[in-house]
Amino acid sequence: MKKNFKYLLIILAIILFDQLTKGALVHLITGRVPVAAPAWELIPVPYLMAHVTNFFNVVFTWNPGTSFSLFRALGESAPFVIVFATAFVIGLILYYMVRRADKYERLPLAFIAGGALGNLIDRVRFGAVIDFLDFHIGGAHWPAFNVADVFICVGVGLYILNWLIARRRCINASKK
Repeated sequence: MKKNFKYLLIILAIILFDQLTKGALVHLITGRVPVAAPAWELIPVPYLMAHVTNFFNVVFTWNPGTSFSLFRALGESAPFVIVFATAFVIGLILYYMVRRADKYERLPLAFIAGGALGNLIDRVRFGAVIDFLDFHIGGAHWPAFNVADVFICVGVGLYILNWLIARRRCINASKK
């Protein structure tokens, strides 16, 4: 357990950072600290907070669905399916990270789990995820995202990089 303690701290730090950034945005817009679902009704969407550069804005949006509107066909049961499916996958990731992952896999898995838990907290509290980072080129905008999404993407990227490096080592070792 001692070898995993630092990764559990990383997960908690990611959750805290994610929730603090989202909470600060809601507070800046409404003057209130977001507690639960009523915050959903307080903020018009999308809400442009700041034009930072010619390619980046800080906006405020609610994402009630998943990436690219997956699970939309489930109708009213979609939020429950999303919450339970996300919690199940996070559980699998944490189990693998604690029990089976090698030392190079633990940090990427901690990033993924921390980001996923940050977004899961939003889904449970508000029924949607708060997104606010808006990158664009001219009028073409990438879908808004948040700090948790950044950690998930970086974690997946590191995990893939780890897999590629390990694969290359295996191939080189088999040639000798």
